[in-house]
Amino acid sequence: MRVTTTGDLGRYVRERRHELHKTQRQLADEANVSLRWLANLEAGKASAEIGMIMRTLHALGLAMAVRPVKPAPDEVDLDALLDSLKE
Repeated sequence: MRVTTTGDLGRYVRERRHELHKTQRQLADEANVSLRWLANLEAGKASAEIGMIMRTLHALGLAMAVRPVKPAPDEVDLDALLDSLKE
C-alpha cells in the first residue's frame, strides 16, 4: 500500500489490526502506546510521534520503507527505473 497522508497510514494500521483480529487495546498494549494515541493514529491525526508509529508497526509485523516519489511520466529516467527493479 502506498501511504502518502496520515489518513492513509491510519487506514492501513486499522486494516492490518483487523486482519490480525486484534482489538485497539491489544495493539496499544503490545506497542506500548495509549489507547487514545492509537485511536488518533487510526483516525489519521497528524500529531503522531514517529517512534510510537514505529513501535505500532512492529507490533503489527510491519516495517516502513521510504523511497523517492516517482517523477512525472515525462521525467522518467529509464536507466534508474531499470536499476531500481534489480534491487
